[in-house]
Amino acid sequence: MSKKDKEQEVMSEEEVITQEEKASKKKSKKEKKDPLKELQNELDTEKDRYLRLFAEFENYKRRTGKERIELFKTASQDVMVSLLPVIDDFERALKEIEKTDDENLKGIELISNKLKETLKQKGLEAIETNAGDVFNADIHEAITQIPSPTDDMKGKIIDVIEKGYALGEKIIRYPKVVIGQ
Repeated sequence: MSKKDKEQEVMSEEEVITQEEKASKKKSKKEKKDPLKELQNELDTEKDRYLRLFAEFENYKRRTGKERIELFKTASQDVMVSLLPVIDDFERALKEIEKTDDENLKGIELISNKLKETLKQKGLEAIETNAGDVFNADIHEAITQIPSPTDDMKGKIIDVIEKGYALGEKIIRYPKVVIGQ
């Protein structure tokens, strides 16, 4: 190697060292700024976590509140479902009582009315379904299809076999119907 090459090599080494010193000075300046930025970033992430946790807790409170209200509304659903056949029996008995003139059977009508009113106060409602209504699969249960007596009865309810009931907004027994084909 010649003297010139050695001098250039030494100069380039010196340049590399000075560049490294400049970079280390920049890093030290950045390091001075970094703790503040790091703390700010840490604070931002903790604030974000806090807000998300708070929102999640609020959603939990709202959801459990709704579930509790729903539970209170439908807590008596099992009892209501078990009483539906009794109501059906009362309705059949009342139809038979109408055919007779016996005044002694009026007590059954009073008991039936009292039972219906008590269940209505507890939230039980009959689903209004009549012959001639349009069949809706969301609220009716089709037992069978028969040929419709007229063309305008196609897809409509021909006969109601069993009444349907709702407890609040929830249907606990769908009305069983016969529809025209």
